[in-house]
Amino acid sequence: MLLQPGQPADDPSTPPIRGLIGSGPAMRDVYATTRRVAASNASVLLLGETGTGKELIAKAIHELSSRGSGPFIRVNCGALSESLLESELFGHVRGAFTGAVANRAGRFEAAHTGTIFLDEINSTTPKLQVKLLRVLQEREFERVGDTETVRVDTRVIAASNRDLLDEVAKETFREDLYYRLNVVPIHLPPLRARRDDIPLLLTHFLEIYNNENDRYVVHIDKTALDALVKYHWPGNVRELQNVVERCVVMAPGDEITLDLLPPAMRGEKTAAAASLPGRGGDLDSLARELVEQGMTTAGPDDDNLFDRVVSRVERELIAQMLAACGGVQLKAAARLGINRNTLRKKLLEHGLEADGE
Repeated sequence: MLLQPGQPADDPSTPPIRGLIGSGPAMRDVYATTRRVAASNASVLLLGETGTGKELIAKAIHELSSRGSGPFIRVNCGALSESLLESELFGHVRGAFTGAVANRAGRFEAAHTGTIFLDEINSTTPKLQVKLLRVLQEREFERVGDTETVRVDTRVIAASNRDLLDEVAKETFREDLYYRLNVVPIHLPPLRARRDDIPLLLTHFLEIYNNENDRYVVHIDKTALDALVKYHWPGNVRELQNVVERCVVMAPGDEITLDLLPPAMRGEKTAAAASLPGRGGDLDSLARELVEQGMTTAGPDDDNLFDRVVSRVERELIAQMLAACGGVQLKAAARLGINRNTLRKKLLEHGLEADGE
């Protein structure tokens, strides 16, 4: 089967945005909202699973806005500790802490007249959230260790792979900050909710990786294409991109065949998942075990049934993913849609091995 470039959506009111692939209803809604909000200065909250393209939408909003000629600054809030993130965002003065040998401007200052994209905003601590709220409301802050107020003209776009209302309910995220960020929410659909776009994405990534690797892989076997379309894609577009690169590199000829796809996409269990003790890596078996133990039927005095069942399933899922990723926590966290610090906490909570990086 020869892959052909996809045609853009016919609806002239929602044309595709440069750099974004997809023409189904879900993506047309995203395009329409992105174009409307770009014309404003409103804060935007991008919601969606890891790998759904939140940064691409943030860049599109910036480029389509009146700030497009200004800087676009991205900060991954889940990658740094509280103290480092505060310094990264707001800067610091000499002597503010050990290692602060000179004054340093932060990312908010670097984004002046442009846009700052705060990825994994759900990872911020309450202390930082207070400071972020002030920037959103007053457009001002102080560098770490300084008393001088800095004023900035910066648009804020935030992103989260978690439901922030759930975090508000758990009191880990400030409600006032949530409403300041959530002026215009944009929900990015997971890849499994827009399977019709998979052939378009395949064509796009094939072109990229053929050029990068000086290859000519332009065909795809029908059974391989069917497997790719039916797969549930927990890593979303980012996972698809990784699979295409792998196939381009490994293909002996000009065609992607079923045998080139990872075992999970061929309907097979990985050796790591199959080697898990007890249930052979099968969550269906776990569900049957819970039924056999009576854990899915609440008694009159059982107030913690839901928490116990969720904890068991969560532990099993993390164990499986960690095994499937060879113990590499960063990779497992990405596949699970959480940051590495959260994964480490979960490993400790469930008594799982937490030594791998």
